Amino acid sequence: MTTKKIMVGKIPIGAGSPVAIQSMTNTKTRDVEATTAQIEALVEAGCELVRVSVPDDASVEALPALIKSATVPLIADIHFRADLAIKSIEAGVAKIRINPGNIGAREKVAAVVLAAKKAGVPIRIGVNSGSLSKTIRALDVPPAQKLVASALENISLLEELDFDNIVVSVKSSDVMETIEA
Repeated sequence: MTTKKIMVGKIPIGAGSPVAIQSMTNTKTRDVEATTAQIEALVEAGCELVRVSVPDDASVEALPALIKSATVPLIADIHFRADLAIKSIEAGVAKIRINPGNIGAREKVAAVVLAAKKAGVPIRIGVNSGSLSKTIRALDVPPAQKLVASALENISLLEELDFDNIVVSVKSSDVMETIEA
């Protein structure tokens, strides 16, 4: 399968690029001191990309300081709120992670896509077994196929919005299901 090269800051993903090691902090992102320390520890352990949770405005407000001190690209992990995705992009993150299905109406996803397009920021579509829409959950197919269907549905939405700077992550708590997907 041929993939497209996506740049996350200076780190390439896809198209034969070496695997980039990524992890995520588990601190409260708004706690700049603790999150900075954890980012540094992850980098020391070999991470090339670090994802931080952005669940609220205080976390967005912490991003500029975190980005300034980080030696690797930072990714904002967003759930439910398009405004936080847009503000994170404006703050300078190198990538955002969303599940378009939980961002809300198409107009909200379109606003996130527009901001990402203007900034040249890739969007990671994160699909997991807990984020499947009711329609996809109701499909009479194996769980791995439901994950794939959700990913394809979300990819199609972004492509309809003329956006192809996309990274896809499909996972399940069942390892074999993840591999199959």
